Amino acid sequence: MSSIATALVALAASLGAGRVEIAHAQYHGWALRNRSCLMPTRSQVDRAMAVVDAIRSDRRYDLAIDLVVPDYYARRPKPCLGGWGRRSLNISPSGTVLPCHAAETIPGLEFWSVRDHALAEIWALAPAFMAFRGTAWMRAPCRDCALAEQDWGGCRCQAMALAGDAAATDPACALSPDHALMLAVAEGRPEASPAFVYRRIGNAPPSISAEREPAAAAV
Repeated sequence: MSSIATALVALAASLGAGRVEIAHAQYHGWALRNRSCLMPTRSQVDRAMAVVDAIRSDRRYDLAIDLVVPDYYARRPKPCLGGWGRRSLNISPSGTVLPCHAAETIPGLEFWSVRDHALAEIWALAPAFMAFRGTAWMRAPCRDCALAEQDWGGCRCQAMALAGDAAATDPACALSPDHALMLAVAEGRPEASPAFVYRRIGNAPPSISAEREPAAAAV
């Protein structure tokens, strides 16, 4: 990773960028099916952190570098997109407006389209945007947490994928009843990755209940 990360940061600096984010993506859809192949080991995460620390200390690069480690090794969730419906939106090719790019993985949400509503109206009133905006929707332990208005409950799509409930506490949080499951998946990741399962006819994605079980989720 060292040479690749250094080259990418050097490129960003040469283009005049003020900030670079080196991030490990969340697992949704087929990425979740192949989680055991994509999941880095703890030692790999530690090495990545050391590489980024070394680049940060290099005075040749006058820019901020953010490092986002896998949520599976975290103790607190990240404020997904700065909080649901607070800072960003996505518009699909069909005109559907989404609070985040993966929001359609959550069943039951009502999404509005720019074909039927003004964008400002969608931002302010669309049911999908209102569903998890702010803190009123939160349950314990999020509801009473001092960090509720900092992490905004974490990622709703990740809660849906791993806990089976979009309103659940993000399993990345150590206070979540599903946190031990998440950590077990990370620590149970084999050093030698198994083969990828490719998206082909007959290879159906697992059900949510299967995704929640570490043994069933391993590929």
